[in-house]
Amino acid sequence: MTATSLAAPSQDNAPGRALAMSTIAFTVCFAVWTIFSIIGVRIKDELGLSETQFGLLVGMPILTGSLVRVALGIWTDRYGGRLVYTATMLAAAIATFLLAFAQTYAQMLVAALGVGLAGGSFAVGVAYVSRFFPAEKQGTALGIFGVGNVGAAVTKFIAPFALLAWGWQSVALLWSVALVVMALVFWFTTGDDPVIRERRAGRAKARSLRDEFAPLKDVRVWRFALYYFFAFGAFVALALWLPRYLIGVYGFGIATAGMIGAAYSVPASIFRAYGGVLSDRVGARTIMYWTFGVSAIATLILSLPPTDYVVYGIDGRMGFHLAIGPVAFIAVIFVLGFFMSLGKAAVYKHIPVYYPQNVGAVGGLVGMIGGLGGFILPILFGMLNDLTGLWTSCFMLLFVLVVVSLAWMHFAIRRMERKAGDADQLAFAAQ
Repeated sequence: MTATSLAAPSQDNAPGRALAMSTIAFTVCFAVWTIFSIIGVRIKDELGLSETQFGLLVGMPILTGSLVRVALGIWTDRYGGRLVYTATMLAAAIATFLLAFAQTYAQMLVAALGVGLAGGSFAVGVAYVSRFFPAEKQGTALGIFGVGNVGAAVTKFIAPFALLAWGWQSVALLWSVALVVMALVFWFTTGDDPVIRERRAGRAKARSLRDEFAPLKDVRVWRFALYYFFAFGAFVALALWLPRYLIGVYGFGIATAGMIGAAYSVPASIFRAYGGVLSDRVGARTIMYWTFGVSAIATLILSLPPTDYVVYGIDGRMGFHLAIGPVAFIAVIFVLGFFMSLGKAAVYKHIPVYYPQNVGAVGGLVGMIGGLGGFILPILFGMLNDLTGLWTSCFMLLFVLVVVSLAWMHFAIRRMERKAGDADQLAFAAQ
């Protein structure tokens, strides 16, 4: 048996194996990508960081993981997901290992940039997995792959206990080992996608970089990117910010806040697969309307700060206190997370349908913009806390974002419907 046959498994069940291993690998990568949602709280206390500094530290891995997605998506289209995925995990493992030895805020920011490479794995997985499935099944397949977002819950379930037992450095070391192990397992259990196999057999040629980037001039790509900025970027931001919010607003301990944050992340990740199935069945556009509509209501409710009201009745002054308690908050945030999960899948249902030859580039760009939401929003959350003194200011920002997204989508769809109607009328007149 040759070394090649050892490294390239049989193609009999290649689609299922590629999807399963890519999803597991993305789960591990996402757990690493969100590591600062837990250890960042301890680092904040040790270094005496401000809210803005904390937001920057938490968001730094998200920045790297976002910016590299376009490059990683194109590299996956050109060189194959098996190679690029493995290399990405190994590079992130090195940075995560070095994080354990960082001592100053500046050193931690630099290490966090390297940790963020793990987040770039999303663009690799989308481009890799989509090539194994026909268009009518890609929504479901990519929805299942996106369940890897549950890695955020893995970090929140496990990291607090490791942190309390051995310190935050132990979390970084454990996560780096997990990445190395996953990289090796992925390499030896997956094979090249059909396009790469065709190229290596000499039956197809790689596309030029000009062709890869051509669709990025289409404004529709950027509209999809805004959708993902909310559906995914706000999900990541809340996954990172929620433990801090629960500690600050409701006085929970770090372990309790981490468990609640994990409970939020699990359904918000798992139901992404259901969102893919629904997108295949009823259409991605319908799912996006539901996502934005319900999210607008949820973020509006969560935006309300604790308020005291005084009214003058027949018998004099009467005071009322309005505030969202922890149970109501958790219920609404779960609803928000559920519809975000549907929206994440619906956005990526569009891409292989509209741009089947450019999934890496378009998916990478949309993923980059969405990931940047996970970087920018926590920083803005911290800044808004410092500027307004209102914990609920983060949800005020999300309400504005979702309303803008809903309006752009609605007017764009109406414009397309009018154009389609005009074209039908011209065709009828020509008969």
